[in-house]
Order: sequence, then C-alpha cells, then structure tokens
Amino acid sequence: MSYVDNIIVDLEKKNPHEPEFLQAAKEVLDSLRAVVDRDGQYEKAGLLERLVEPERIIQFRVPWMDDLGKVRVNRGYRVQFSSAIGPYKGGLRLHPSVNLSIIKFLGFEQIFKNSLTGLPIGGGKGGSDFDPKGKSDNEVMRFCQSFMTELHRHIGPDTDVPAGDIGVGGREIGFLFGQYRRLANAFEGVLTGKGLPWGGSLTRTEATGYGLVYMVEEYLNRSGDSFKGKKISISGSGNVAIFAAEKAKELGATVLTMSDSNGVIYHKSGINLDTIKEIKLEKRERLTAYAKAHSDAVYTEADKGRVWDSECDIALPSATQNELNLDDAKHLTAKGCKVVGEGANMPTTREAAEYLQAQGVTFFPGKAANAGGVAVSALEMAQNSARLSWTFEEVDSRLKNIMIGIFHNADEAAKEYGKPGDYILGANVAGFKKVARAMLDQGLI
Repeated sequence: MSYVDNIIVDLEKKNPHEPEFLQAAKEVLDSLRAVVDRDGQYEKAGLLERLVEPERIIQFRVPWMDDLGKVRVNRGYRVQFSSAIGPYKGGLRLHPSVNLSIIKFLGFEQIFKNSLTGLPIGGGKGGSDFDPKGKSDNEVMRFCQSFMTELHRHIGPDTDVPAGDIGVGGREIGFLFGQYRRLANAFEGVLTGKGLPWGGSLTRTEATGYGLVYMVEEYLNRSGDSFKGKKISISGSGNVAIFAAEKAKELGATVLTMSDSNGVIYHKSGINLDTIKEIKLEKRERLTAYAKAHSDAVYTEADKGRVWDSECDIALPSATQNELNLDDAKHLTAKGCKVVGEGANMPTTREAAEYLQAQGVTFFPGKAANAGGVAVSALEMAQNSARLSWTFEEVDSRLKNIMIGIFHNADEAAKEYGKPGDYILGANVAGFKKVARAMLDQGLI
C-alpha cells in the first residue's frame, strides 16, 4: 500500500467511532497523494502520522446551575491540533451535537484553513454539548463561567486563542472573556469576536459571509463574469448566511432562500435582510416569523422540503456539516447551479462534492471559502497586540485581499498538480505545504 493508504488504515483502526473526523481526514489525505508521492521526505519524517494526531486533547466536565437551582453537567472540549505555524486558533461551538469526533474534524480542517490565510495561526477547535437555545442570560453566563474556569488553564494570547462558532456569539464571548480576565488577572487578546468597546474588531461579524462572497467574486471576475443578476440559494440564517446574503445583494445578486433547523423560506423577489436581521439577530425567532411578515414568501417545514430545491446560479451552504447530500447535489445541477461555495464547515458530503465536480460545477471547500472569519480573528489579534483599532474599511480591505490570495493560491496549486479548477485539491495542497515546511524545519515535535 501507498503511504497515504497506510495512514488511512491506521486512522480507521484508531478512530472507529469518529465518522466526521475520518471523513475530513480522508478527504485531505486523498488530495495529498500527489504531493507526498513526489517527495519521500514526508514519509521519512512521519509527517502525515504527526499531522493527523492532535498535539493535545482536553476534555472536561462543565457543571452549572440552572434558574431553578438544579445542577446540570455538560462535557467541554478543546482539541489543540497543530501549532506549527502559530498559536492554536479556532472557534468554540455550543450545540447538543458536539462530541469529540466533530471537534477533531473541525480542528483538523482549521489547520489548513488557517494556513491558507497566510497569517501565523495554528489549528484548534473546542466547545460543548451545551445548548444555549432556550436558556436565560443568567444560565448562559453560569455555564460560560464554569467552562472558562477549566479552559483558562490551557489558553493564552501566544498559546491558544479561541473564537466563536455555532452557538457562541457576542453574549457568550463576553461572559467567557469576563471570567478569563477574573481568573488570569490580565486584559489580553485571548479570545476573538469580542465587543468593540473591549478589544473587538470591526468587520468580524460580517467576515465569514463577506469573505465567502469575495472568493466567489474573484472566480467570477477572472471568468469575465460577476454576481450581477445571479440567483443565489443560501442555507442557514446565522451570521455567515446573513452577511453572505448582504454582500451578494450589494453586488447585484438576488438571494432567494434561507433556512433554519425548522424549515426553509423562499422569496422569489429576494430575501428581505432587514426582516431576517430583526428575526434572527435581535428577536432570536424562527423563520416562520418571516413568512408572517411577507405574504409573498413561501415557508416549508424542514421535513417537507429542502433549501436546494429551487432554481439558482450559485449555492452557498452556510448552516452545518453534511447538510448538502448527493440528492441535493443532483437537484442543484438539474436546476442550473454552476457554483457552490461552502460557508459552513464541511456542509457538503464527500459524495455530493464529487458529484458536483463531475458535473462541472465549480466547488469551493469551506477550508478556503469560509476562511474570512478566522482571517479577521487573526487581524483582531494583531490589533490587540498593538493596542490599535482599525476602521471597518481597512479591515474589510485586508479581508478581501486575503480571500483573493486564498483563491489564487488554491488555483495555482491545483494547476501545479495537474487538476486545474479542482479547488478541493488546491486548497488542501496549498494549506498543507506551508504547515509541512514548518514541521520539517522544527524537527521531531
């Protein structure tokens, strides 16, 4: 067997109950065959064995008290996967689905995503199976304080700098940072996504969604095309989906769909983002409220329809992992979709991604397309270190340049290894080569 095949067999033996992690690792390893087969130094240095094994896994209990005085217990995680090019960097996810497999998959993907930004940040991820939905502010605060009481021992501005992810917004970051500051007796840039008055960065909220659109825009511009007049389907209705929709609309596109866990909204004349922002960012309501506000919009419950059933030119899956399956991919191609850009982390199953590519659909994987969030998180770290605050326009300009650079690095890597237009391969190879060089230079660590 080849070097890559041996690594995959070993991974399956060691991690039999971690499907999300195995899915992510296999996809990357398959892309790297051409690279490692060309150069025997990687096998000699055991580089892939080291790359797929986290440097550190931290799992801990999180006891907290609800408003009725009952003690609850959740599991907390932080997987510090790779610090070869900088301190660990990656979000904290609060969702009932969180388990070790999901955190490892996200942390592994983060290695390559962070490498692609060109900024000095390593890969990590964390979170808990705690569900903030339906909890009072005081319950969320008590959970966050308990979570940070353990986590603070393992993070720091030059060690590990978490950010937000699903279930972790400004409220949660505030509670986490307040507890860190109390315990560490230090005001330092140990979390990103902070509030603007206390070390946050302008554009951070918009960054992932804007960055996603900037990458697709660069591809379209290079092809002599643009977003103007395009029909866009977007899944999700959180920050990524909302601000991807905002930027696409600004560039002349019509956003037709958005979704949440309960259902899908379709609005032929275009999604009204003011209504979406009020429902999702202010009132934290479900999308059924959108249909009540707009009589010409169609709401379909999740078990009766999919966000990918309608006609579109560009699809931007921006909800959660493995939400776009093979049947969805077939629907998209039948409805004329030409470009898919992942706003979420691995929202497309491997079979669906392969089908889309085989049908000539241009596919941008999340590790490249949604890197805008972590890019601006790293810019927030830089501002904190310098005790500076940059304008929205300056951060947005830096974000756009980073996303354009990611596109071209992935594009050039795909061409170098004989698969032009294969941005999965291109992103994996471009991200890997930088991390691999650092690992080789630093010796056996």
